[in-house]
Amino acid sequence: MTSDTDLSPDSQDDLPEPPMEGPGLFGDPSPPAPPAAAAPVAAPAAVVAPAPVVPAEPSQPYRVLARKYRPQDFNDLIGQEALVRTLRNAFAQNRVAHAFMLTGVRGVGKTTTARIIARALNCIGPNGTGGPTADPCGVCPECRAILADRHPDVMELDAASNNGVENVREIREAVRFRPTQGRFKVYILDEVHMLSGAAFNALLKTLEEPPPAVKFLFATTEIRKVPATILSRCQRFDLKRVPQEVLRAHFARIAEKEGASVEPEALAMIARAADGSVRDGLSLLDQAIAMPEEGGGVTAEAVRDMLGLADRALVMDLMEAAMRGDLPAVLAAMDRAHERGADPGVVLADMAELTHLLTRFRAVPGLRNDPSIPEAERVRGGALAETLTIPVLGRAWQVLLKGIGEVAESPDRRAAAEMVLIRLAHLAEMPTPGDIVRRLSGAAPVPRGGPGGPAPSGGTGGGGAMAEAVAGASVAGASVAGASLSGPSMSGPGAGGLRAIAGGAAVRALVAPEVAPVAAVQPETEVAPAPMPATFREVAALASGRKPMLHAHLVHSVHLVRFEMRAEGGRIELRTRPDAPRDLAGQLTALLQEVTGARWTVSLSNAEGEPTLAEQGRTAAVARLEVARSHPLVLAVMDAFPGAQIREVRDASLDAYGLPPPEVTGDGEPVGEDDIGFAPLDDDFGFAPLDAEPAGMDRP
Repeated sequence: MTSDTDLSPDSQDDLPEPPMEGPGLFGDPSPPAPPAAAAPVAAPAAVVAPAPVVPAEPSQPYRVLARKYRPQDFNDLIGQEALVRTLRNAFAQNRVAHAFMLTGVRGVGKTTTARIIARALNCIGPNGTGGPTADPCGVCPECRAILADRHPDVMELDAASNNGVENVREIREAVRFRPTQGRFKVYILDEVHMLSGAAFNALLKTLEEPPPAVKFLFATTEIRKVPATILSRCQRFDLKRVPQEVLRAHFARIAEKEGASVEPEALAMIARAADGSVRDGLSLLDQAIAMPEEGGGVTAEAVRDMLGLADRALVMDLMEAAMRGDLPAVLAAMDRAHERGADPGVVLADMAELTHLLTRFRAVPGLRNDPSIPEAERVRGGALAETLTIPVLGRAWQVLLKGIGEVAESPDRRAAAEMVLIRLAHLAEMPTPGDIVRRLSGAAPVPRGGPGGPAPSGGTGGGGAMAEAVAGASVAGASVAGASLSGPSMSGPGAGGLRAIAGGAAVRALVAPEVAPVAAVQPETEVAPAPMPATFREVAALASGRKPMLHAHLVHSVHLVRFEMRAEGGRIELRTRPDAPRDLAGQLTALLQEVTGARWTVSLSNAEGEPTLAEQGRTAAVARLEVARSHPLVLAVMDAFPGAQIREVRDASLDAYGLPPPEVTGDGEPVGEDDIGFAPLDDDFGFAPLDAEPAGMDRP
């Protein structure tokens, strides 16, 4: 039972006041305690009891620089000019959207920007009559409550731990009520990409048509994981990485406010290690300021040891030694880096960064005057870039890029890094693929548009013949048994030849250079008959493009027994395989009658006949490969490059079936497969020119 004394006003006044709330997210100190009321003057005779000893208030805990110098308004945001300009104009024109999506890497100001927007939406100004503004005052009750994370209408949720549909359902129920204190209800969802699929779907309708007094601010580092249906309902802002120059100046201002002396080179190292993140850079700066003794300055050497970096001069020494193939100097420089505590993976990463810088110097020489690049790198790097070529730098980049992964997976990181550097130094002495081709061909490269002009078409030297051969191979189309499908016409000199492509590709008539082009045929004019085919291969070429299935059977399913051409027509005897159609002879007869206008007789025979055109092409390809393997220059190349293989032998004189043209030698005998070979070795040139005719096939 409660007594009257328990409910008296005097007893309630004697109760201690509840403590004030602690500091908010921004680390604001608690407000000072109200002054104690003056004690009444006691009577002279009364004895005043001594006041109890109050323990000293503990000092405020240290706030790290990333929290102490967190931006309070849009003026403090650095490196996000486009974002600040857009939001300022939106507040000035009263066009503030109901949902924002802020994305970017860690530490660029996504959550900070969301909090500034929340203050800007609810600020009422120092006099309490202001409206939404891009420059919140910071002194009104709304701003102070948001800064201390005590505002009832600004709710910041971590979507990583509140990612269920139940959490989104609570938000949907809460948005139906008007704000309790502020002008707008603001929901800040950090790492919104962690919401589940059901949670995203539950949020769609509310996000599309929220109440007028509700704003959503989303922040994420994985924008690709956010559904497109969510993105389409938000205004998206991509916060970019802060440039190193801006970070360096920002860190210098903070160091000056903290009363710390930091060398400019140390600030540059911290800005480079921050990789565009302000928070990461401030954490490193905080650690660096705590390194020296009280009153001492932060030196570049101390920051280098803290970050585990190698000296930039040491990295330059490593690159120079590796590019000249000096293995003792490479290993000695790596030992010095290891003694200084540099991480092997970081050393290779620095060398890759230097390789990229040298490649930029080589590609754009004007970058050597860029003041943002340290002078040592501009001077030594520019001189080193003059001695290296783009192919050499590209090869070094590939080796280092692959080596960084090897070091990360190796149990002994130092040994793995040394193996990568030894490989890089060994490759520095080897020529590039372009140099190998020029040395084997014996021809100097012909510059495009140079003093001598381009190499003549069909010439035997340099890039002209090679360019022509590559172009001819690309135009010819497919190949049979690994042979190139380019070559002269199959119908002999003086006549419009036929270009056949195995597999049923279209037939294209090629006219010799000395023959004048034929005028275009009018539609009503009768089409002239095609030239009479002189060989069975030309008969098969007639079917290419017109009758693809017939052409395929003529190449793979037909053995030629006899071919005879007459003035009024011709006679063909064939042996067909079981997979050939029964009316193949009739189809071929009708085709020849239609194309040539002459009468042809096609009959079937049981004689053995010749191999099929496909079998002949495969046999010829094998023969060319064997001849290539025994060629002296090829043997020399195989000895120089162990493990190399010959995959393909290309001959521009072969037809679409990988066979030489059916011509005769000076003795009147047809050319056989044994007559195919390479041109004789010329000590002054090396390989035969790419457009040279094979041995034994010289035209009369």
